[in-house]
Parts: sequence; C-alpha cells; structure tokens
Amino acid sequence: MILTYKFRIKDATAGKHLARHAIACNQVWNFCVATQREAERRHKGGMNVRWPTAFDLINLCAGSSKELGILADSVCEICRRFVNARNASRRCPQFRSSFGSRRALGWIVFKAKRGHRVSGDRVAYCGRNYRFWKSRDLQGTPKVGAFVQDARGRWYVCIQCEVTDTLPTGSGIVGIDLGLKSLATCSDGTEIPALRHFRLYEPALAIAQRSRSRRRARAIHAKIANSRNHHLNEWSARIARENRLIVVGDVSAAKMKKTRMAKSVSDASWSMFRNQLRYKASRHGAVYIEVDERGTSQTCSACGTIPTSSPKGKGALGMRSWECSNCGASHHRDVNAARNILWIGLECQPPGEGIANLSRDDINKGVPQISIGRAALSAPSTEKGRG
Repeated sequence: MILTYKFRIKDATAGKHLARHAIACNQVWNFCVATQREAERRHKGGMNVRWPTAFDLINLCAGSSKELGILADSVCEICRRFVNARNASRRCPQFRSSFGSRRALGWIVFKAKRGHRVSGDRVAYCGRNYRFWKSRDLQGTPKVGAFVQDARGRWYVCIQCEVTDTLPTGSGIVGIDLGLKSLATCSDGTEIPALRHFRLYEPALAIAQRSRSRRRARAIHAKIANSRNHHLNEWSARIARENRLIVVGDVSAAKMKKTRMAKSVSDASWSMFRNQLRYKASRHGAVYIEVDERGTSQTCSACGTIPTSSPKGKGALGMRSWECSNCGASHHRDVNAARNILWIGLECQPPGEGIANLSRDDINKGVPQISIGRAALSAPSTEKGRG
C-alpha cells in the first residue's frame, strides 16, 4: 500500500530555486505533449505510427537533465507520469504553462530514498537541502517524492512511502447516503454536517474579486480548500477506523452540477469524500463498496417494499420523514436511504463471515452499527497518510 505524506517547506528562499526547477520540469512535460501530438498527427495522415511509450520518451529526453539543471530521475519520472496520465484518459494531456495568468502551479518530481534524498527534516535536490516542518514520522520505505506549490505560492514536499502492514480493522458496518442538507447520513442515524465552506467565505471572496486583489482571492480559495479537506479527513478517518464494511451510494456529482444546485454540489465534494473513504478503508483492511442508490429513499427499509406513502419525485424533496402505508414503520428520509444502501451492500457480500446473514430487522435495530457521533471526534486521529 502507498501512503503520501505532505510537509510544508521551511526555507523562505526555497521558492525561487524551486520555481526555476519547476519551469524545467514543465519543459520536459511539454516536450512529451508535443511528441504525442506529432504521433497523433502522423497517424491521422495515414502513417502507421504508434503512441510513444515511457521508454521512448526517456530515450528522447536523454541528456536534457544536464541542460535544464534538474536530476535525471526527475526526467524519467515525468515521462512515466505523462504516459500514465495519457493511458488513463486515453487522450493527450494539456501543456503546462510556466508564465502568465494561467500558469500551472509548480511541480517537481524525484526519486525518494531514505538517508539519501530524505534525511530527518531535510530533502536534498540538485545539491541543495530543503528543510520542512516534520509534523509526523514517515512509515514504510520512501519511493517517490515531489515538490508542489499551492495557490498561495507556498511550497510543500510530498513523499510516497510503501507500507506492508495495515491498521486494525473495526467491527461495525455502515451505509452512507450522501446529500446536500447534510454531507452524509449514516445508517445508524448519525448525520455528518455540511459546513458549506464556500458559502462561508463567499462574501470575503466577492470583496477581494471586486478590488482585483488576486493575492487575497488566492488566499481565500486556499483557506476554503484547507477547511474542506480537514472536515472530510476528520470524518472519513473515523468511519474507516470504526467499520469493517462501508457501503456508499453512487450519486453522480457531474449530473447534479448541471442543475440549479451546482454550487452546493461542488461545495459538498462528494467525490473527494468517497476517495478518502476508499483509500482509508483499504489501509484499515475494511471493505468499501459503491452501490446503485436509485429508489433507496422510496423503499421502506423495514419491509422492503415501495409504498404509496413514500416520497416520490422532485416535489417530495421537502418531505423529511414519512410512514410506510404497508407496515406502519416511521422513517427519516435520509436514514432510511442509508439503511437501504447498506442492505444492497450486504447482498453483494458472499456468505460465511456473518455479515451477509443479517436481516433488515438487524439493520433497523442498529445491532451491527457503531456510533460515530461528534463527541467521538474529539479523540486525536491516528490517520497518518494521505492519498
């Protein structure tokens, strides 16, 4: 398993040196983009030309590290990452601009080795040591590192470490229904609040934009991203630590961004929350599943039917609680959906360990659930890595 640690660079004068190296890395990336586009142009012209591999790009870039003033392994890693990005999207990535208003943020990759490149609170690159605030110890073996720049111009070092051991696995199971009124509702009734980070700083951002203060606007955007990431990390770490089975509905943020709720959907960051749950569940040895959530708000979690009294359509979005006309059970809309999502996830599990042998009554009674209320978040988090 790969864990990524992120530390902020201490040195005040490191920015100008790293910025020069970042421009050189952008030149290598842009050369890979130009080579790929030339191959595509020749292929469209009828020539039998294959896409360049990482080995081809590394051979074409041979000797460029000395001219650009960066390490040779940085050039090789850039070529590999370009090929990975191209193969993942099945199209050519974009150029990285080094200047102008639309310039790309600084990015420098290198091979990380404990005791050689990474030693204590220092990272060596191109004959210079860069100190960073070491807020936690590295676990595992460092493999790849990168210097990255945020929107405020501050530099960080990210170190990827390979670990073989996993953290203790929880004993609970949970279904999660994502929403806008609450960020998520768990099958045990716990509601994760939607703090609406962008809405909170929107007045200050509007003032900064009207005054044409780009520096202040970038600072506010960075503050929004940091507060959102902290909120999601706090809850996802708790859920992954307490549960052995996590089932989440696959609500599509891309489709909902085309509606009038686009700003609220973007502020909720469902995709980021699911990604954090996925990699943290993997580290804790838990099972993470995404299921189709269609009809989960309308289905009664007690009897498994869709009664006539259940909320249906956009007009019933304001109906937060309802009573089943078939069995008489009373439901909270989001809690009922989370329990149905959990039930769908249990049906996907193979029998044998007792998880798949639970009934709907067990889910509604909350027998296998573990409370993750806000009081429990006062305990310090043991989550070390970020993916």
